[in-house]
Amino acid sequence: MKFRAKLVDAACLNNFTRVSNMIAKLAKTCTLRISPDKLNFVLSDKVANGGVSMWCELEQENFFSEFQMEGVSAENNAIYLELTSENLSRALKTAQNARALKIKLTNKHFPCLTVSVDLLSVSSSSRVVTHDIPVKVIPRKLWKDLQEPTVPDADVSIYLPVLKTMKSIVEKMKNISNHLIIEANLNGELNLKIETELVCVTTHFKDLGNPPLGLPKLCWKNVVEVDILILFLILEEMLSAFHR
Repeated sequence: MKFRAKLVDAACLNNFTRVSNMIAKLAKTCTLRISPDKLNFVLSDKVANGGVSMWCELEQENFFSEFQMEGVSAENNAIYLELTSENLSRALKTAQNARALKIKLTNKHFPCLTVSVDLLSVSSSSRVVTHDIPVKVIPRKLWKDLQEPTVPDADVSIYLPVLKTMKSIVEKMKNISNHLIIEANLNGELNLKIETELVCVTTHFKDLGNPPLGLPKLCWKNVVEVDILILFLILEEMLSAFHR
């Protein structure tokens, strides 16, 4: 297995750092899937047990000026690495205003993802800061558990309100209950509801609009854990900032 890549564009480096920071906020460990044309960050905790699942896909040509990899075999041309999310995020934080950043799969008595940051010094000479991030190579037999999740067809599709506002309301509702009821319909209406033996609190959003669907249901209702919804809203806020 071989992997090396290089980033030189400041905007690409900034966006890659944002993605890494986002992953670090969501989970302690993640899986990095490397294929000839894509990088994927994968979180595969069981949602039923309160975990977060995520499939983040980056087209390598949109980020890297150089990209070379060889997978475990010709027919399975991919590499799966498990790493501590914060380690990668911390390494990339040193790359602000860097001239270039190189990432390479190395062996330093144990597998590492080596991140080399080419920085300009005060005297305009170059200095390189290197981070060796320990990784665990995931064997081929476990890849089946790290595939892109299937998403069921939507019953109702609705535009969300301002994410910052929605997140603030959900965080306040958490003081009453750990579970929240979400209701939505095709009239652009969204309700966030908390129900306990003592109190029922509902926040109403109207005129949000509905993206077009085929033959959806007229309404939809589900119960979610408040912490999971807050994580989802944090992720959406980060993705919105990423695309600005």
